[in-house]
Order: sequence, then C-alpha cells, then structure tokens
Amino acid sequence: MFNALNRFISRLDADTPQQNNNHGAFGFQVLRNKTAELHIEPWFDFIVGINGRMIDDSDPSLFSQEVRNCAGSTVTLGIWSAKGQRTRTLHIPIPADQPTLGLALQWTSLSAVSNIWHILDVPTNSPADLAGLLPYSDYILGTPEGVLHGESGLGELVEDHIGRPLRLYVYNNEYDVTREVTIHPSRDWGGEGALGCVLGYGALHRLPAPLSEPVAGPGETLFETENARFSNEEIRPLSGAGDGQFLVPAASDPGEFLVPAQLAAGPPPMSGAGGIRKKEKKHHGHSPNKVLDDYFMEGEKKSRELDHAPSAKSTPPPPPPKAGGPPKAGGPPRAVTPALSAKDTQEANDSSVD
Repeated sequence: MFNALNRFISRLDADTPQQNNNHGAFGFQVLRNKTAELHIEPWFDFIVGINGRMIDDSDPSLFSQEVRNCAGSTVTLGIWSAKGQRTRTLHIPIPADQPTLGLALQWTSLSAVSNIWHILDVPTNSPADLAGLLPYSDYILGTPEGVLHGESGLGELVEDHIGRPLRLYVYNNEYDVTREVTIHPSRDWGGEGALGCVLGYGALHRLPAPLSEPVAGPGETLFETENARFSNEEIRPLSGAGDGQFLVPAASDPGEFLVPAQLAAGPPPMSGAGGIRKKEKKHHGHSPNKVLDDYFMEGEKKSRELDHAPSAKSTPPPPPPKAGGPPKAGGPPRAVTPALSAKDTQEANDSSVD
C-alpha cells in the first residue's frame, strides 16, 4: 500500500512543474570545494543567486565575471540546499589579488537530488544489515557506477549486480555524514528482495534538515535589535527603550493597575425620589478591567441560561397549589365547602319535606 502511495506521489512530482521556491529548478551544483573556510557542501548545495539576482543563464563565464567584479569586496550568494530544501545567503569576501571562489560547479536541475531512497526497515542478516545500513536515518544518494534516473533506477542497478559487490553513497541524517557502503545483492539470504530492506521514495522521503541545525524555541523573540520598519523609514529605537516601560497601557494609572471594577467604581448611587439616574455615556475606549468584567458577565449569563437558574430581577415563581386546585383569576380563592356524606344528605332531604 505504501509503495503504491509513493509511486503515485512520485508520478505527481514528475507531472507537476517546479514552483518558484525551487528558483526555476536550475542552478550551479557544487561538485568540489577547495576552500575549507567556505561553508558550502558538494552535491547538496546549489548556487541559485548572486548579488541579489537569480541565476537564469547557464553560461559559467557570466558567473565568473560577476565574481571578478567583486574583487576586493564581498559577493553575496544564494545557496539552495537539498537538506531540508532551504535557501540561505552567504556573504563571501573576494581577495583582490585572486578573485575566485575555489569551487567546481556544473549547471544542472535541482530535481537531480530528488532521486534518493530512504531506508525504512532492515531485517536481520539481510544484505543491507550486513552492509551496515541503518533504518530511518540512512538515505541512498547514488552510486559511483553511474547515474540513477527515477524510482526504478536503483532496482535496475541492483539487478545488474546480483552476486557481485555494489558501491552506494549513503547519507545519514543523525550524524550528518556521507559514506560509501559496499553491499552484495542476493536473493538467497532467506527473505524478500535482493537488498533485503524496505525503501521509501518520493515527496515524503526528501532529505530532512540536519539535526545539528538550531531550532527556534517557542516564544523566542525574532527581532531583538530594532523594530520592524520599511526600507525608506529611519531607524527607530526599541519600544520603551528610552523610559524603561514595557507593556504599560497608555491611559492607565499605575495606582489602579489590575484593580477590580467593583472596587474602582465605588459604591452604587442610591435611588432618590426622582427615580434611578441613568449612567452617563463615556466616549473613551474600554479599559482592560471593563473588558474582563464584560467577558466574565457574559459567560455567567450563558451559564445561567443553560442551567435555567432564576435571576434576582426575574419574578419569583408562584407557590405550589394547595388542596382544592389552583386559584381562579378575578379574586381571592373561595372557601371550599366540605363534601357531605350520604347519611347527612338523606337527613337534609327529610328535614326539608313539609
């Protein structure tokens, strides 16, 4: 099921054109780095921009001329990395006597680094286990035997090396290292497959960012030096940096900070002969205490409505009816005459006869 899903996603990746975040899907791939101080990784890194402009021409002489024009100053390179599919910016000083970067480059598609295979499971005593492949953290990048094209490229290469050693380039995400592994494909090891491991391919199995990269913790401040501003604005100081006040309401009194509304407003006015006075409307904004009080009052009101609880202003319910039925409208209830028994009724009838 998962293999079918991976094939479906890989087919979608092949049919869907590259988006703008892939920088036109082409760039100068770094093959060798002769400068140890330059933090650029071969094979993983692509140069996709220079001095704030995207590179859309494959002519290497134009790129070299742009670097020579920065002799004695700094050149800015946009680097796209296959690890995490992220773009970073590097500012590299160019010496005036030797205006070069010390890199070996080739113009290629960024999708060339998408042909990787993720090691998901390694059974015991399989060819992959004997070769030292690690599940979940190892990724097969390629082979010195040739170029692998598409999902079936690795399978075709393994079929050609049944019974003989095969060299593979394997990247480990946990240790952020690439090593060369020699594996002996075989179908007689007692399990399924010639490699004896479960592989993942496609968009769900791209190279992740290294674990050594720092991750911003939740709640960390992004701007610690100056306020966000437009390019045509002057530099503004930090909010409250001059007076040392942070997060203080503009119209609040320090002596009335977080005072309950019942205490701050004072006792309610007494009702006089002229009736209850109406509250005067205030045109200024709501204070934080008022907003909190309204919020809690609204919640209490909803709770009372759900519980059908009586309020102080509502009319109290009538008392339960007494024996004799409910009172009739139009006056006080009449006295109920006790019912006569059959003997009393007969005596009354006899006394009424003349």
